[in-house]
Amino acid sequence: MTIPPKSLVRRTPWPTSVSLPVVTPLQPSVVYASPDPDALDAQYADASGFTYAREGHPNAQVLARKIDMLEGATDGIITGSGMSAISAVFLGCLNAGDHVLGGDQLYGRTLRLMTQDLPRFGIETSLADPTDIAAMRAAVRPNTKMIVVEVVSNPTIRVADMPAIAALAAEVGALLVVDNTFTTPRSYRPFDNGADIVVHSVTKLLAGHSDATLGYVAAADPALRTAINDANVTWGLTPSPFDCWLAERGLHSFELRFDKAEATATKLADALSNAPGVKRVIYPTRPDHPDHNRAVGLLNGRGGNMLSFELTGGREAANAFTRAASEIAFAPTLGDVGTTLSHPASSSHRGLTPEGRIALGISEGFFRVSVGIEDADLLISEMTAAAATLT
Repeated sequence: MTIPPKSLVRRTPWPTSVSLPVVTPLQPSVVYASPDPDALDAQYADASGFTYAREGHPNAQVLARKIDMLEGATDGIITGSGMSAISAVFLGCLNAGDHVLGGDQLYGRTLRLMTQDLPRFGIETSLADPTDIAAMRAAVRPNTKMIVVEVVSNPTIRVADMPAIAALAAEVGALLVVDNTFTTPRSYRPFDNGADIVVHSVTKLLAGHSDATLGYVAAADPALRTAINDANVTWGLTPSPFDCWLAERGLHSFELRFDKAEATATKLADALSNAPGVKRVIYPTRPDHPDHNRAVGLLNGRGGNMLSFELTGGREAANAFTRAASEIAFAPTLGDVGTTLSHPASSSHRGLTPEGRIALGISEGFFRVSVGIEDADLLISEMTAAAATLT
């Protein structure tokens, strides 16, 4: 009888080394082998190690722990996108009959989730202006379970009255969920200011290169963390190991990128305020910002990398401006190393009626700018030159 040579399939062990890799290894394995059923039982009992990638994998854990350090959190969870992070919060923490109060200038898809999807599951929702605590208080109901806000609104760059909202949530016994994507822990740490749950679209500033789609969510209460993670695993909101690996790499330069982009955004806001055809510029540290005093105190004097501006000529001017600023990516995203220009009326807030957009201050001439790390003078020259073509 001839004994065949050993098969190469799953028979070659991973090489070991006394020295360790400097760069985090990419581990794309979907499944992990255990020595026997007792060991697997023990592993599930104490939630140690890895079994199946939908339930967690090394690259997600490494990334989560690094964002935890930035946010002052424990045991954060990585999800497949920013929207999957907020969805996991809703799925894990809400029941039919609960009421959710949201800021009226949340990200467009979050607004859609609240106004169109949650009601299908018997969850009541309403929206109020987070810069007006009286409006927020008036919208609270006896069954309000959760308050959801962004510190700085997308895309109108308004600054929520976070101390008053945190006090209101504590008073009525509601969970305070803060989407910290725009501000990032570089400007604001929600857990230090009364938040129960913090959410990020890691896709944006934290990863920073528009090549990884991920979300992050952390909860102060371990029981809430368990509920959110159960929803994440059950609904399959799983992150890609490769995306986690890319995002961790991007995170290493996060603070450098943020500071550079913020410095440029400050200069760009001032330059655009004097550009022809520009009706208004919205940037937190400018004295003419409607929430200037609050922004300076809440964000420790930081303006961030996001600004918005409005052209006087409506959609026609918007089309002309984007064509003239051809070196700046016209794309519905933010947080990239390159500056991106976004038109909310045709992208993030296209699902709202024209009247609904106008009520939020979003006209057809309204733009949001995510400032990148280009040379400030180059960016200012390109954008002011584009504005000059409108006259």
